[in-house]
Amino acid sequence: MIPRQWKVIQTVREKFICRDCETIIQPPAPFYPTPRGFLGPSLLAMILFEKYGQHQPLNRQSERYAHERIDLSLSTLADQVGACVYALRPLHDLIERHVLAAERLHGDDTTVPILAKGRTVTGRVWVYVRDDRPFGGPAPPAAVFYASRDRTAEHPERHLAGYGGILQADAYPGYGGLYSIDRCPGPITEAPCWAHSRRKFFELADIAKSARRGKNAAPISPLALEAVKRIDVLFDIEREVHGRSAEERLAVRQERSIPVLAALEDWMRTERARLSRHAPVAKAMDYMLTRWEGFARFTADGRICLTNNAAERAIRGLALGRKSWLFAGSDRGADRCAFMLILIATARLNDIDPQAWLADVLTRIADLPQSRLGELLPWNWATGDASDERVAA
Repeated sequence: MIPRQWKVIQTVREKFICRDCETIIQPPAPFYPTPRGFLGPSLLAMILFEKYGQHQPLNRQSERYAHERIDLSLSTLADQVGACVYALRPLHDLIERHVLAAERLHGDDTTVPILAKGRTVTGRVWVYVRDDRPFGGPAPPAAVFYASRDRTAEHPERHLAGYGGILQADAYPGYGGLYSIDRCPGPITEAPCWAHSRRKFFELADIAKSARRGKNAAPISPLALEAVKRIDVLFDIEREVHGRSAEERLAVRQERSIPVLAALEDWMRTERARLSRHAPVAKAMDYMLTRWEGFARFTADGRICLTNNAAERAIRGLALGRKSWLFAGSDRGADRCAFMLILIATARLNDIDPQAWLADVLTRIADLPQSRLGELLPWNWATGDASDERVAA
């Protein structure tokens, strides 16, 4: 293992004065990614990625740098993070517009504790993912995140105010206004997640989990086990058509999935009529039967996926990382977290190293005309020898 090295660049700007005309000439000041900043783009990219990509709070980063005899206080790091967020705003806006122009979105949210007076409140981070690859779409994948202090319905309604496509999400009631016929500019098409519905049956039929609990385990539900087997047939068909065009997927679904789906509905309605409303498996069935039109919508549109796993994967890092940083220090801190997650998650979706990309973006974004900002988007970003040299510096 070779320890990393720190490089300090000192710029000397000599002044020259003409004795005849008394004109003063001085070389221009070098470019810095942040106003009046003294941190280079590669260091800034490392700080941002460590904080939001690897979930290392700034106080831990400051302590680690101190062991390497680099004095970077917590307040300095926080100020530089804020300055980077401001500098990267144009790129954030381009990604946001790209995501919200999608034909179909995956939506989800997770809890984020936010520091309040003497306590923390349970805030939320919302994610919307555009990923057209399952149905062979040419558009690159991307994700947007938003933070809020609560989980009221007004937040998704504000996030998707101008959106009118398909939303794949769980059965959170706050999405109900988006599906309303009276909504302007029109209702969003609901596509519930089959993974959520299957999970309710799987928990009642988990033989391995019951074996671990021993005598205290609840009995395995044979109806839940049968439901899981029937649903898995649909998932097997979906694996075969993953990545094909929407038309091909739709043709296969109409030929093979519709009969399986019809048999599942008939079986479920028959068995549900024999159960008490308090039975756990009855609640799992009601979850699907009350939304059956939405669950069956994938057989009429090849763009719809069975699951909402794209959003689950995008938000997984945040769900694991909050155990490290515990809470956001303020509403502004939560907003910055959501801002940077947009950039890092989108880079990862496009198989780009987020830290190397951020370093190159911070190097070039101030000198690039607005008409060429699209070159810095992760799916357009190309790393050649020149870029590699800039990142290494």
